[in-house]
Amino acid sequence: MSTRQKRSALSYIPGFTNNAVLQLILASGVCFAILGLSWATIKIIYVGDETPFNQYFIGGVALPALSEFKTHWWTILTYGWFHFSGFFELLSNMLWLYCFGSVVQMLVGHRQVIPLYAYCLVVGGAFYLLCQFFPVSVPHTVGILGSRAGLMGMATAAFVLTPKYRFYLTETFSIPISVVAGVFTVLMVLGSGFYWPVIAMLAGGSLMGLGYVKLLQAGYRPGEWMYSFTAKVEGLVTPNEKAIQNRNNKRNGGNNSYEPKNGVSQRRIDDILDKINQKGYNSLSAEEKDVLMRAAKDN
Repeated sequence: MSTRQKRSALSYIPGFTNNAVLQLILASGVCFAILGLSWATIKIIYVGDETPFNQYFIGGVALPALSEFKTHWWTILTYGWFHFSGFFELLSNMLWLYCFGSVVQMLVGHRQVIPLYAYCLVVGGAFYLLCQFFPVSVPHTVGILGSRAGLMGMATAAFVLTPKYRFYLTETFSIPISVVAGVFTVLMVLGSGFYWPVIAMLAGGSLMGLGYVKLLQAGYRPGEWMYSFTAKVEGLVTPNEKAIQNRNNKRNGGNNSYEPKNGVSQRRIDDILDKINQKGYNSLSAEEKDVLMRAAKDN
């Protein structure tokens, strides 16, 4: 049986393809590694001088003060993916993301998690910048990094979707999501140092989380365009396997491709093999096992 499957190395991680929370955690980890490697490289090149790192790398990804945003507009898309305060900040943030993101993913599906998180980061960043228009805000000269706005949005979305949800630590002991979200919010506010633009960032992320859930409940899918766009880009850069196969068949003077018989298509077989790869053979239904048996008889 010829499978000719297109799989990335990450597809072999159990549940990775349909686990957006895990994908976000991995993306944040990769960005943290890039940040650390860049810091170490620049320290070596400039013999311990961190000024170039802060000026060029941090300045290129961190959300700046309002006065500098015009020349660093792209940072509203990058600041939330990097954690500069150290590994334990990354670890704690990813634990919170897993806590609330898993609830959201369970209730509305994995395709809503990444768009929700991204929207909350952008809106939170916009609130951070807009708050600096008010005189009460002390000018901030150091760029902002971190996923706080995205986490606030995820926590809000989880609570709005299921306000009576409980996290079971044992079979008999559980904590209401309202308590967990409340503790998380207090920690975020305390961690802001009561700097108003950062508090505004948290509020913006939270409001976006609320708005996103309300749009979902109204029947809209505000994040679907992201998947449509990535699918189109992938289609542009991915070779047409059917065309390549036809050229190879003509070159070889024959047709060695697998032709579906008995109603079994190659795509159906590939889907079943992916399921076996992720969950094991025992996860197949009786109908899926029968499909594999019929496909084996075709050869």
